[in-house]
Amino acid sequence: MPIELMMFEGITSMQTFGQYDALLVIDVQNDFCPGGALAVPGGDEVVPIVNRLAARIANVVATQDWHPKGHVSFASTHGLQPFQTIELPYGTQVLWPDHCVQGSAGAEFHPGLRLPHAQAVIRKGYRPEIDSYSGLVEADRTTPTGLGGYLTERGIRRVFVAGLALDFCVAWTALDARRHGLDVVLIEDACRAIDLDGSRERALNDMQAAGVVRALSDELLA
Repeated sequence: MPIELMMFEGITSMQTFGQYDALLVIDVQNDFCPGGALAVPGGDEVVPIVNRLAARIANVVATQDWHPKGHVSFASTHGLQPFQTIELPYGTQVLWPDHCVQGSAGAEFHPGLRLPHAQAVIRKGYRPEIDSYSGLVEADRTTPTGLGGYLTERGIRRVFVAGLALDFCVAWTALDARRHGLDVVLIEDACRAIDLDGSRERALNDMQAAGVVRALSDELLA
């Protein structure tokens, strides 16, 4: 069956992963899991689900938040409290606790993650003056991470997106993948959300409006 038709024939058509499919594992790192500096509720619960998916998909790419000390997105950089917002040249920025600092234990992938065949790790947020939620484009919406070009050169046509957090880095990655011309499937039970002032529901609505398909891992792995 041509891959272009798969998205329009229901979840059952997505049970076989092909050479033009890729799993994007977004920021499954210690600081986003319980006990971490910016823990997403239930963040560690995605690990076994991601592992099962990765075992069935040949093409796997992981993203990794990788901030320098004093990053512009850190509340401490501005002497403010976490979750306040400020205006930066590229727009409104939520200020976060210091997290995923380069070389720290918090920036490491969750120790239970099993992605031995992952072909690439895309680090993001390493520019001191720009935050980066999306795996494809920095928060200034102009600076590419290189992931889009990588997927194009690999001939990837459809991506399955999982990880942390659903309402920020996962959603922005999914939306930018759609803008890049890819079919996108959000594996909803393989994600967890921060849900900051209703951000989870807004993210789901934005993804649906952009044509992102929502699925559950059991539907894909049956």
